[in-house]
Amino acid sequence: MKKSLGAQTLVYPTPVFIIGSYDAAGKPNAMTASWCGICNSQPPSVAVSLRKATYSYDNLIARKAFTLNIPSEDQLKVADYFGLVSGKNTDKFAHSGWTTVRGEKADAPYLKECPLNLECRVLHVFDLGLHTQFVGEILDVKADESVMDRSGLLDIKKVKPIIFAPDTQGYYSLGSFLGRAFSTRELPKVEKG
Repeated sequence: MKKSLGAQTLVYPTPVFIIGSYDAAGKPNAMTASWCGICNSQPPSVAVSLRKATYSYDNLIARKAFTLNIPSEDQLKVADYFGLVSGKNTDKFAHSGWTTVRGEKADAPYLKECPLNLECRVLHVFDLGLHTQFVGEILDVKADESVMDRSGLLDIKKVKPIIFAPDTQGYYSLGSFLGRAFSTRELPKVEKG
């Protein structure tokens, strides 16, 4: 039997990203967000949903660019801090010791300490109500060599991304490998009886 939980923002897994941006004056900012994900293959794009009340919202409107930075499990404290404190009033980088690097493809900073960074330019902006969704074309993906395998592909076990549970407001790590994607061509016959 299923129990109705009502209408709520409850999807598993929810990734933890840190959005990098510059304000109109060129000051860098970073904000942790989980209302994000891949939304298109061609051009490769991600969607980021932010509340209008955030400092990052104004930055994305002004600069039409952002970065998605994927922190590792061991960076949880800084990732959580970046989501709680506003960059409008606080120098998050001075307090965290983290550094920004000017993007090469997008007018936004990426975070040197994060193992994976995506540089994006804003393609579309959609007002959804409480949140505004920014669709960003991925212009470049940067990865630390330490999170790549011998063949040059990313190794998710080395990236160690953080997962957020919206209902319990808890952070989690990835589980174990289950199998290859796109490999099940046929299902076993099910005996009905």
